[in-house]
Amino acid sequence: MANILVVDDEMGIRELLSEILGDEGHVVATAENAQQARELRAAAKPDLVLLDIWMPDTDGVTLLKEWQRDGLLTMPVIMMSGHATIDTAVEATRIGALNFLEKPISLQKLLKAVQQGISRGQEVTRVAAIPVRAPLASNDMHTHHLSADKNLSPASGLSYQASIPVSLMSADTQFFTASFELPLREARDAFERAYFEHHLGQEGGSMTRVAEKTGLERTHLYRKLKQLGVEPGKIAKKGL
Repeated sequence: MANILVVDDEMGIRELLSEILGDEGHVVATAENAQQARELRAAAKPDLVLLDIWMPDTDGVTLLKEWQRDGLLTMPVIMMSGHATIDTAVEATRIGALNFLEKPISLQKLLKAVQQGISRGQEVTRVAAIPVRAPLASNDMHTHHLSADKNLSPASGLSYQASIPVSLMSADTQFFTASFELPLREARDAFERAYFEHHLGQEGGSMTRVAEKTGLERTHLYRKLKQLGVEPGKIAKKGL
């Protein structure tokens, strides 16, 4: 069961999605415009958002940008539209949307996308719960090339420097490194690029297997790789 926020200016769609998702055991809140969505996002902290693109006051892409800019894009967002172009879908994906559903939405596609979104949100929560690096005692700072005069907590005697790189170990013991000093979008793109290159290498460049492994639709995967500048053919040849 998940808390899902449905944002759409059409009452019929809000009611239909609320009924379907409610029957699946989810708790559903609905908003008819961006302002209501902002309020519900702040109050309910949804696990997943279904966000319509074309709305009268503020469109969905603009709201998505706003959440991304303000650090509020902490949940998976699935965009919906019956009139959006491929460019709009690509832009939403670039900003941070997990998926895009074209109206009218089939029941099968809806439930599949929602399940993928919930699963992705749970994965992100689990990763966030894992400490990246424990604070180090100030007298050990020289060993780790950290400056003891930054972010020092006199009460605890511990120091943590926000600019130290984050190292994540993959299954094949290769490291991905990014700095906390990077803008959020650049850090996310760097991680996603390393993530997809890893899986493409593991699956020999097979888009079908990578799509299944990462839980993405193939069309969404193609758009994401193009956006990140990842070339599956070259990675497969390198045997990463």
